[in-house]
Amino acid sequence: MTTLFVRHDTQDYDAWRQGYDAAAGIREAGGVRSASIYRSVDDRNNITVSHDFDSIEAARAFAASDELKEAMQALGVVGHPDIWFVERT
Repeated sequence: MTTLFVRHDTQDYDAWRQGYDAAAGIREAGGVRSASIYRSVDDRNNITVSHDFDSIEAARAFAASDELKEAMQALGVVGHPDIWFVERT
């Protein structure tokens, strides 16, 4: 199991969350098995999302996908997101 973490700022969390929830099909098609969302306690528009995948290849393909990039832009992501991968041991 590989987990992809993405941390970014958004213009408006509530609008971002609505769009994120509506984009479930993108995550499903990209191989996401489960997801969690975290908000900073100091900046409520700073979001960290985790997505679980069956493999590192699936996680990297999803992170590099045009669909994800377009969705993030449409949802009001500000700046460049920090993306990293981990595996459970």
